[in-house]
Amino acid sequence: MGQEGTLLLDGQLHRDKKPKNRILGLILRPFYWLGKLSEELHWSFVSAVVIVYGINQGMSLGLSKISTQYYMKDEQKLQPSEAQIYFGIIQLPWVVKPLWGLLTDTLPIFGYRRRPYFMLGGFIGVVAMLSLSINQNLHLAFALLCLMAGSAGVAIADVTIDACVTENSISYPSLASDMQSLCGLSSSVGQLIGFGISGFLVHLIGSKGVFGILSIPAGLVILVGMMSRETYVPNVAYKRVSQKFSDAGKAMWMALKCQSVWRPCIYMYISLALSFHIHEGMFYWYTDAKDGPSFSKEMVGSISSVGAVGSLLGVLLYQNAFKNHPFRSVLFWTQLLYGASGLVDLILVSRVNLKFGIPDYVVVVSDAAFSHMIGRLKWMPLLVLSSKLCPSGIEGTFFALLMSIDHIGMLTASWGGGLLLHTFNVTRTEFDNLWIVIVIRSCLRILPVCILFLIPSSDPNASILPTEMLKSKKGDDIVENQNMEMASLVSNVDQHLVDT
Repeated sequence: MGQEGTLLLDGQLHRDKKPKNRILGLILRPFYWLGKLSEELHWSFVSAVVIVYGINQGMSLGLSKISTQYYMKDEQKLQPSEAQIYFGIIQLPWVVKPLWGLLTDTLPIFGYRRRPYFMLGGFIGVVAMLSLSINQNLHLAFALLCLMAGSAGVAIADVTIDACVTENSISYPSLASDMQSLCGLSSSVGQLIGFGISGFLVHLIGSKGVFGILSIPAGLVILVGMMSRETYVPNVAYKRVSQKFSDAGKAMWMALKCQSVWRPCIYMYISLALSFHIHEGMFYWYTDAKDGPSFSKEMVGSISSVGAVGSLLGVLLYQNAFKNHPFRSVLFWTQLLYGASGLVDLILVSRVNLKFGIPDYVVVVSDAAFSHMIGRLKWMPLLVLSSKLCPSGIEGTFFALLMSIDHIGMLTASWGGGLLLHTFNVTRTEFDNLWIVIVIRSCLRILPVCILFLIPSSDPNASILPTEMLKSKKGDDIVENQNMEMASLVSNVDQHLVDT
């Protein structure tokens, strides 16, 4: 360690000793960043983010996606359009995220608002994954039920950690982008690991064996609940829970009526709904088409791992280059690039790459890296924007509502993609019209640029909500240091609406 250098962290300048070796400095910089976040927000919060986003979501997503794809194709013998529809059904627990948010915000269990929900989500995940792994020849309906239960376990843990992140974003507004970057980095690294080993694990122990392994990340979420740093709330007034639910619902409705909130919500839904998912059509073509590349399980996993690298690069690019740019300008260019990236699949399916001597694998991994990087760059500003749209007092509930809107958009995209595959007769053996599906999907991705005026063009580091919506009074039924009284929030929002 030598001369004094200036290290930029969390939007502020912090003096620290800078290594003479620039490479060592680059290596140590993420650790300085994590150390600063742990110092400001406590190590238990940072650990919880890494476990929930990185392991239970990121790594589990990598493992479950590949194993579920092969499970649907080889065990349940589904058509591509059917598998695409069922993948949407599996994600239904994410659509009801506001319910989980309402519970975490209004219904403490044994005097705690967050810890029991981490433990509940982990327990559900463990039971669901073990059930899939142990039982033989499951009926499709029961298999879907188990997959939905596993998804519900992840969703409950997700909305609980989202509430923690949103609370800290309000308490530490200058760290909002950094917290979302931590979430994105954890998720991307976890996905990289999960996708990297998924193909090998599916090949070695089968898709059902991988489901058994997925019970481990769910078990770690139970550990998060046990080590979570939270103040005990004695003498909780459970008789007033229904009133709290009513107040929270009214507060959310009043917030949604605010122009600063509903306009971005409309954009987020439409931009996701028009991004039709045709993953299963491409997956079946990769593995089953006679004139296709016939990728092995290991190769499919490696392709997805490259996509995870692209996602990680997207997070790093946003954190280091774009986080201070207006939301609207970042979304404009990323939406255009996102539409263009979809056309790479057209090159592959039309076999144009082979005429130029370019191997299928090179095209696929390049597409995976680029499209996932652009997709993450498009997603990051929406996450930061969502965290800034949450009124005080119902942070977890409202952020869950925003994420629910996003998941409804993704559900629409999944079902729309399944309908598109079915309409153009893309099956397990017929892929002649797959190129038409790809062209339609890519064109639809560009359309959201027409409604970018719904996104605020202000400084992304500034508050978006009116001051009245960022304050709440203390209630007599909740511990004094908790600003969670729904009625006062409703009054503040009502007053703001009258004034405007």
